[in-house]
Amino acid sequence: MKTILEHEKVTPSVSVFTKSQFAQKLPLTRARRFLLGKQGNDGLVFKFFTYYLLICIGFVYLYPILFIVSQSFKSMDDLLDPTVMWIPREFTIENYVQAWQVLDFPKTLSTTLLNSAIPAVAQTISCALVGYGFAKFNFPGKPVLFALMIITFIIPAQVVMIPLYLLFENYGMTGSSLPFIVPAVFAMGIKSTLFILIYTQFFKSIPVALEEAAQIDGAGRISIFFRIVLPISVPAMVVVFLFSFVWHWNETYMASLYLGDAMSTLPLKLQEFNDAFKSMFGGSQAASAKTDINESIKLAGTMLVILPLLILYFFAQRWFVEVTDKTGISGE
Repeated sequence: MKTILEHEKVTPSVSVFTKSQFAQKLPLTRARRFLLGKQGNDGLVFKFFTYYLLICIGFVYLYPILFIVSQSFKSMDDLLDPTVMWIPREFTIENYVQAWQVLDFPKTLSTTLLNSAIPAVAQTISCALVGYGFAKFNFPGKPVLFALMIITFIIPAQVVMIPLYLLFENYGMTGSSLPFIVPAVFAMGIKSTLFILIYTQFFKSIPVALEEAAQIDGAGRISIFFRIVLPISVPAMVVVFLFSFVWHWNETYMASLYLGDAMSTLPLKLQEFNDAFKSMFGGSQAASAKTDINESIKLAGTMLVILPLLILYFFAQRWFVEVTDKTGISGE
């Protein structure tokens, strides 16, 4: 009986001590959870450094665009005034009017789209077919063909540029968009190897049971590809089209080599912007000297050239983020 009473006396004191200690640690626990989070990576401190890093990286990417936009709206007086940094005293669109005329924007834009959009569409379809073959079929020589495809990606484009030019010249394709369209139709256009790899990794992530169910219902391989695989591969197709379009858009060396004087693209016009502007607007020697220092008009022309790409990225960014989680870009 005495032992039981002693135990009853000791037990409440231990219980009171535990509650008191817990009450003392509770504010510290709450503060730690608030700053570091439940798992140490979702608290206020972690979020602060995460957002700070993202803002810094975003500023690095956005700074050139912000600078171009700011400078392109400046008048000559604001451009020569060192006290005017970002916001012009008076916004002027005359720079864009002159740049529009120098670039001959409507005509040059149509030519650029012809040399960019059609090859991009052709690459999007042809590379999907090749990527589906590598992802879903086993055939003799598959590793060898895959290795040869990788080698074509490693070899610099300058090595095969002259032979390709002579080939297109013999077939009478130079001076038109055919040197870009024909290789794209056969999955041999610019960076086609990368697009095939993207498709291959994406198609490998599609469950085999989905295709087997379609085969049980009587669908053939071609029907499965066009009616089942392609509809669920829209993110990969959008990203491939986006990359192909941008690379064809920005291509200047091969464009100048294949197109010659018959056609011109916006990047090619931008390279000749200074001479074209002087020949169009430069009159007297004073006017020529004035155009040499007018960076606002040059940056307005640059903005007109990259504006279609910015619009395209704006509408395709959702699919771009989605496909980076499903292809080899993320290492998956």
